[in-house]
Amino acid sequence: MIRLNNITLTFPDGDARVTAVDNISLPAHPGTVTGITGPSGSGKSSLLAVAATLIRPDSGQVLIDDIDATRLSPGEATELRRTKIGIVFQQANLIPSLTAREQLTVMNELGAPHGRRNRTVVSARADRLLDAVGLAGQGDKRPHQLSGGQRQRINIARALMNNPSVLLIDEPTSALDQERGASIIDLIVRLTDELNTSTLLVTHDLVHLPRMHGTVHLVDGRLVDEMATISPS
Repeated sequence: MIRLNNITLTFPDGDARVTAVDNISLPAHPGTVTGITGPSGSGKSSLLAVAATLIRPDSGQVLIDDIDATRLSPGEATELRRTKIGIVFQQANLIPSLTAREQLTVMNELGAPHGRRNRTVVSARADRLLDAVGLAGQGDKRPHQLSGGQRQRINIARALMNNPSVLLIDEPTSALDQERGASIIDLIVRLTDELNTSTLLVTHDLVHLPRMHGTVHLVDGRLVDEMATISPS
């Protein structure tokens, strides 16, 4: 589970500071997807970066499985991201020379003390995830051989490779048409339920919000509208 408590984030602006996130509290329960919406510049991506421990807030807490990430050293925060957090960026950012399967298996080797061990187990997990995102049999293909929707599915599978408890997703449908975007949202909702992750999803596309368990709306860094996130029964 992830819980943001009274998060405030500011950035320097000449001699003053501009507030990007203004005292926001937000929980995401296991097995649920919470949508974060708002106009451009409202603080959505800044809030997600704080949740991902990529930016330390001015004040407030980021609790991930009861660990206060705001009190961790940079090295400890990196380890927390590797073991507890899956991040799906707006662009897939796949490595051109790697196959779909290798995009996933390389995650086991990044920063892990014994990442090169148990490669058979790791490869099997990668194949299960490729199957889960509808790409069984595509493991040997490289990014240029795949469609935009397929690359985004690999992006999602890669974020789930280390079995995170928290999944953070930034505009996953921005480069896709309506039909492919809807299939990606359905995929995220299904995997969130199956893997019991706590998912926060930034989106500008309001048509997808009814599929989610809850939504919050930001304006000028403040939470102005909220539908309470439903805990799965």
